[in-house]
Amino acid sequence: MKIRVYYEDTDAGGIVYHSKYLNFCERARSEMLFSKGLSPKTTNAFFVVRDIRATYLKSATLGEVLEVKTKINSLGKVSVLLDQDIFNNNKEKIFTMSVKLVYLKNSKPSKIDEKFIKIFQQYRQ
Repeated sequence: MKIRVYYEDTDAGGIVYHSKYLNFCERARSEMLFSKGLSPKTTNAFFVVRDIRATYLKSATLGEVLEVKTKINSLGKVSVLLDQDIFNNNKEKIFTMSVKLVYLKNSKPSKIDEKFIKIFQQYRQ
């Protein structure tokens, strides 16, 4: 997924705020489902972040078009581990993270719905 860096994403020097990289990855995860006609949230079920490991490699700047690439590292019954990388205009990796999501139904960890499993399998490493 491609994302342009806007002024609101940066500090006064035009450098992207550290927290925005997490937002960019969240958008890419949501878009992964939206592009298949699904929402990451239904009335009583949704994914929550359990754990994040993030590494900042290089700064992004105002006006750049970044690309977020998402791959499924592992898929369990109630959780999924995704690896997400962000690349700059020069195709250099500038950010990488692993995020573990847990599927909740009625606020309790539950077996991931089959419709999500099918989509996640398309993004396996």
